[in-house]
Amino acid sequence: MDFPPHRFANLDTEVVRGVEAARLQRVREQTARHGLSAVVLFDPVNIRYACGARNMQVYSARNPARYLFVPVEGPVVLFEYQTCEHLAAGLPTVDEVRPARTIMPLFSGARHLDHLRAFVAEIGELVDRNPSFGRRIGIEATTTGAVLALEAAGFDVVDAQIPIEKARAIKVPGEIEMIRASLRLTEAGVAAMERALRPGITETSLWSNLHQTLIAGGGDYIETRLLSSGPRTNPWFQETSERVIADGDLVAFDTDALGCYGYYSDFSRTFLAGDGQPSGDQRTIYALAREQIEYNIGLLRPGIGFREYAERAWPIPEPYRKHRYFTLTHGCGMTGEYPILPHILDWDAVGHDDEAVVQPNMTLCVESFIGHEAGGEGVKLEEQVLITESGVERLSHYGYDERLSA
Repeated sequence: MDFPPHRFANLDTEVVRGVEAARLQRVREQTARHGLSAVVLFDPVNIRYACGARNMQVYSARNPARYLFVPVEGPVVLFEYQTCEHLAAGLPTVDEVRPARTIMPLFSGARHLDHLRAFVAEIGELVDRNPSFGRRIGIEATTTGAVLALEAAGFDVVDAQIPIEKARAIKVPGEIEMIRASLRLTEAGVAAMERALRPGITETSLWSNLHQTLIAGGGDYIETRLLSSGPRTNPWFQETSERVIADGDLVAFDTDALGCYGYYSDFSRTFLAGDGQPSGDQRTIYALAREQIEYNIGLLRPGIGFREYAERAWPIPEPYRKHRYFTLTHGCGMTGEYPILPHILDWDAVGHDDEAVVQPNMTLCVESFIGHEAGGEGVKLEEQVLITESGVERLSHYGYDERLSA
């Protein structure tokens, strides 16, 4: 390891606390804008965004075991996993910490309904303190029973993910520095993978270099297993396997890494294994992927409409349309975020409102996958960028394979 642990997560505590306070304010503003008295957040990424509290991120993404109450006005209450209340001590964004109610049937068993009633009573008590919009609240990532119990108690329950996504889409001062730190750490992990890449290594062994570097450098975890080689690169989304990488194989991957401060590092590269030169087909598909990435980044600017961007995007040649990546561009912050901009071919099925536009301080990932419908290898590339007041700043800095680019 050629760097000390946590070298990348080195922002002053005052900067971090300022970002956390500004993010909380974004959540309150969007909660009010959507006509809600409060949101109740179970998704651990949303909890961390809103108040900075981190605890068992992967576990609590699968088990709704902790939650955060954020009102438009009034105290923010973190319901922490039992016996973990001390973890949020000192967070200025949290006014009170209580033990979370055990609303999962797995744990509460025959007392399940009692715990649900207690959960609803506590939420009711908190909403009644500052009922800005009555008993209209947002909730996400919880149990079906919790939603039904709230509705039965007279709450008007809506999906909290909508205001939260709108809050997270626009980055507050200081957030970009956290994203840069996360990207630099992830790029160190990608460099470790590139150094380890040699014919004879398995995909999983190669992939482990990114994990090890990320954790040692202060990161959290990797969301996916998207590294594949040779014939497994096309179509995309084949998870990492025990396949032995051969000389001359393309090796494609997508980082999908939660690095420093919980921020997503999301870029893709494709390498050539071994010391030889690429084939003509490999050069062709790599050049097409580079062209798509650069062309679509060149279109981005503040104020361009989502639909206009899709209409003007790089036209994918017919033989590569079937295996196209499912989106042109998507938001990126603590995870993949709003907006997700589809190809114009898919717009009617998943498009946005026509008035939606790209805004300054959005961070976006521009995607490309090029793989022929008849088979053969594929190339995956992706860049993470910031929308500025005047244009675009590229946040991901990792270089491209020089042999494939020649």
